[in-house]
Amino acid sequence: MPATLHDVARLAGVSIKTVSNVVNEYPYVSQATRERVQRAIDELSYRPNPSARSLRSGRTGVISLVLPELSLSYFAELADTVIARAETRGLTVQVEQTGGDRDREIAMLTSPRRRLADGLIFSPLGMEQSDAHLLEVDYPLVILGERIFGGPVDHVTMRNVEAARAATDLLIQSGRTRIAAIGAHPDEVIGSAGLRLTGYREALEAADIAYDADLVIDTTLWHRSDGAEAVTRLLDAGTDFDAVFAFNDALALGAMRVLQQEGRRIPADVALVGFDDIEEARYAMPSLTTVNPGQQLIAQHAVDLLVARIENRGDRSAAEQLLVDYLVVRRESA
Repeated sequence: MPATLHDVARLAGVSIKTVSNVVNEYPYVSQATRERVQRAIDELSYRPNPSARSLRSGRTGVISLVLPELSLSYFAELADTVIARAETRGLTVQVEQTGGDRDREIAMLTSPRRRLADGLIFSPLGMEQSDAHLLEVDYPLVILGERIFGGPVDHVTMRNVEAARAATDLLIQSGRTRIAAIGAHPDEVIGSAGLRLTGYREALEAADIAYDADLVIDTTLWHRSDGAEAVTRLLDAGTDFDAVFAFNDALALGAMRVLQQEGRRIPADVALVGFDDIEEARYAMPSLTTVNPGQQLIAQHAVDLLVARIENRGDRSAAEQLLVDYLVVRRESA
C-alpha cells in the first residue's frame, strides 16, 4: 500500500499537521523539523494525493485554455506562453481546441470537464457579439480575441485596427500605392478580419489613396494554402499590385511562396507585411516584416487576471478589458 501522511508522521516523530505543513511548503517550520520530515518522505516514497488536496482547498491547481486551432502557429505559441506563465503561478494548464465551431465553443463553456479546472482562458472564434450572455458562468473566465466585446467577464485583446493601420502605413511610406489585402471576411465588422480591414482602409484614406475592392481578397481560413490561393487569384486576374498586407503571417508565408514561384522579387517588385510575428517569420527567405500584436503580454495578463479571479471568488468587481500594445517589426520583405 502507498505510504500515507500518518506513516510519514509516525516515522518522523511529528504530528500529521506538521507533515502537511512541510508538504505544502508552509514557511513557519524549523529547518531541522523540515529535514526530518523530508527524510521520512524519501524513505517511504510518500507522494501527496492531489485529489485529496483539492478537496480540502477547493482548488485543483489546474486551469483550462480553449483555443480555435493549434495548427495555426499563433495559437500554438500563445498556448506555450500561457503554460509558461501559469507555471510561475504554480498552475498546470489543460489545452483544448474547438476548430472555431460555435456549437463546440458553447459546449466547452458548459462542459462538466470545466469542473476539473479552477478557471478558463477562452478564445472564441465561432461565437459572435450576440452570444455575450453565454459568458455569464459561475466560474472564473477570461476571454481573448475579437469576437465579443463588452461582455460580462475579463477580456484581453490586441489593438487590431491601430496595428493594421500601422502595417499598411509602413507600405505606403515606402512608396507603395497598390496594396493588396488578403484574409478579409465578407461583411465582417467585429472580428480580426473586420478590424484589420478597417485599419487598412483608414491608412489608405489618410494617405489619400482610393480604396479598390479588387485588391481585397476574401479567404475563409488563414492558413498558408489560403495565402497562396489568394495571391494566385490576384495574379490570374491580372490585378496590378506592388504590395501585400496579409492579415496573418501564415497567409503572408503562403503568398510569399507563390510570388517567388512567379518571379516576383520581394520587396523590389512586391513588398509584403504579415501580422502575428510568429517564429517562422524570422526565418523566412526573405525574413517577413510583420506586426507583433503583444502575444506575450496577452498571455501574461490573461493568466494573471484569471488567477486574481480564482483567488477572490466572491469578488463582484466589474469586468476588465485590457488592450495590449503592438510593434511593427521591420525585416527584409518590406
